[in-house]
Amino acid sequence: MPEEHASRQDKIWSGSAAAIADIPDGATILLGGFGGVGVPENILVAMADHPAKELTVVTNHAGFGERGLAVLFRQGKVRKLICTYAFHRSAFVFREVYMEGKIELEQIPQGTMAERIRAAGAGIPAFYTPTGPGTQAAEGKESRTFEGREALLEYALPGDVAIIKAHTADRLGNLTYRGTAANFNPVMATAGKLTIAEVEVIVEPGGIAPESVHTPSIYVDRVVLGEDLELRSET
Repeated sequence: MPEEHASRQDKIWSGSAAAIADIPDGATILLGGFGGVGVPENILVAMADHPAKELTVVTNHAGFGERGLAVLFRQGKVRKLICTYAFHRSAFVFREVYMEGKIELEQIPQGTMAERIRAAGAGIPAFYTPTGPGTQAAEGKESRTFEGREALLEYALPGDVAIIKAHTADRLGNLTYRGTAANFNPVMATAGKLTIAEVEVIVEPGGIAPESVHTPSIYVDRVVLGEDLELRSET
């Protein structure tokens, strides 16, 4: 663990680089965001300067343009991408490295991925879903029929690290999200062995009303205030 560390009572770290410093080679990272919303952009900038490699990244999509996740693809740090939509036209960096055989891809239905992550956070090892029978998603998977409908066995999808984005945190690590920026972030927060949250606002304990807490502090290990104002915007 880095020399700097948060206490149980105060989970605020000095910056993105310090918060990710102990992510090891080969880690599985759950990365929040959907499109350009709810993405921990400042932490991704720090990851570009971090030496960890052979990473598996679980996220909704394969990045946009030359920024964020695409930088890690260019650097060759990602061994495998698990996502729901890899080949949209803005993900040209991923497309290039994939066609060159430099990265593995597992592409799965969006709802299935969300439920696999949620199951990991809830301690559910596996579940059956009616999504995918008769398609490539069914290859190599066990299936059963329930009330005349075939369903596939899917396994929980935990992460060594969850890197997420929220709007507000208190110093204890309670989080709130703004609108659709919630997307995958809340379920990923529960499914990582280590959860690091990038936020735009930090308040003192009590600054978030109990009924407004979307992710309780028990799931959050480290909180950083996004350094770059332009990257901190969720809109």
